[in-house]
Amino acid sequence: MWPLLATSILSLSIVIERLIFLWRQRKRTRPEDVAEVLSHVRRGALDQATKLALESRDPVAQVLAQGLLRRKKALSEALLQAASQQLALYVKGMSALETIVTLAPFLGLLGTVTGMIRAFGLMGAKELEAPVAITGGISEALIATAFGLTIAIFTLVPLNFLGSVHRRARRRMEHAATELEIELAHTAPAPSDEVTA
Repeated sequence: MWPLLATSILSLSIVIERLIFLWRQRKRTRPEDVAEVLSHVRRGALDQATKLALESRDPVAQVLAQGLLRRKKALSEALLQAASQQLALYVKGMSALETIVTLAPFLGLLGTVTGMIRAFGLMGAKELEAPVAITGGISEALIATAFGLTIAIFTLVPLNFLGSVHRRARRRMEHAATELEIELAHTAPAPSDEVTA
């Protein structure tokens, strides 16, 4: 039961930390900044688009900023690297939750098996005059399995939720990055960019 208690505390702490992270990310999300950056790019005002993207706190706008800064050398690679760095923040702790979902039922089963061994050990020792103690031991052993399954179930729900949030963030970044590449391919450079070139 002690390892199960440790896994439940670990799971709860990770879920709380992830919810705080998502709350902060939601406050940072500004789709209007991304739309405005792409609007500047469409008009050929790349310097303005870069400045706005760099100043924005939106994760997608920050990805676009890296692409705009390195658009002449390695646009796709810059976008990919920036997106990977942003998305890595979303998956933090998820591997631990996946491990807990898998491990908790096995720990519960292990507790049940060891409890059953102890209970049947009483029978082997011919202490059948105390059947209540034996059935009580079996009942106590089954609690470990129930506890392990409960931990797995209550960890699986936030894990799936975090996975869906990660997928939504990835789609949003992919869409904006693709839009930026398309617009840069069809947009003539602004006068200021020609001078710097």
